[in-house]
Amino acid sequence: MATSQVETVSTGADKAKLGVAVALVIAALAGFYLLGRQGQLAQWGALVLGLAAAFVVFMTAEAGKQFVAFGRDSWKEVKKVVWPTRKESVQMTLYVIGFCAVMALFLWLTDKTLEWVFYDLILGWKK
Repeated sequence: MATSQVETVSTGADKAKLGVAVALVIAALAGFYLLGRQGQLAQWGALVLGLAAAFVVFMTAEAGKQFVAFGRDSWKEVKKVVWPTRKESVQMTLYVIGFCAVMALFLWLTDKTLEWVFYDLILGWKK
């Protein structure tokens, strides 16, 4: 029996890129809070530039490339989905509502029957 295993090879350069991306995110957040006295333009500028730099570094790593490939594959699969027509949606909705009503009636009748059996017949507690 053949087994199929997927091996992900992560090089030291990829790990370093991910580390740099995380460091850039932390630096961007720190810059945002540390530049509070410089004004909002400096704060938001540091945050946006730091996050953009982290995004670029992340996308050059293998994990970023796999993320983009996953997004492309997901979009292809979404295009293959056959959505129901309005008529089918209405019919299924009515089936669900009908089933819920039948189950509610069944559970109510079961509850009242058990209440009658236990409280009136067995215990003799009349309301």
